[in-house]
Amino acid sequence: MLSHASKYAIRAVIFLVLHSDKQKKLGVKYIAETLGIPEPFLAKLLQQLVRGNLLSSVKGPNGGFYISDANEKNNMCQIIEEIDGHPLFDTCFMGLDACSATNPCPLHHLVVDFKENLLEKFEVLSLKEFAEDLKLKGQFLN
Repeated sequence: MLSHASKYAIRAVIFLVLHSDKQKKLGVKYIAETLGIPEPFLAKLLQQLVRGNLLSSVKGPNGGFYISDANEKNNMCQIIEEIDGHPLFDTCFMGLDACSATNPCPLHHLVVDFKENLLEKFEVLSLKEFAEDLKLKGQFLN
């Protein structure tokens, strides 16, 4: 389903939505330690998201990563596509190359509704809405 890279990126971005803004930037070391993500790997993912305009950063001693007002309007699918290079659920659940509605894998019919429902939520909810929902329901990232 989701690569480790996408999972790490999603966790980091939601953490940034909850704990950063233009005045409060967070360093990669702090984010990595807090979320239990390997720092060098996270640094590469966050830079990739900055290059894709899905995250903001400032260099220097008071620099770090943050979510701008424009960034928080993005959605989960954009994060996943930037990291994995293809749309969410564009691949077979079992990893088969030829899986489709006309040539289904053994699990295709079992997961198609699940995938569509999740995809809709990932496309419709902004990062800000996703984070607010997380806080409201008392869910955690680490």
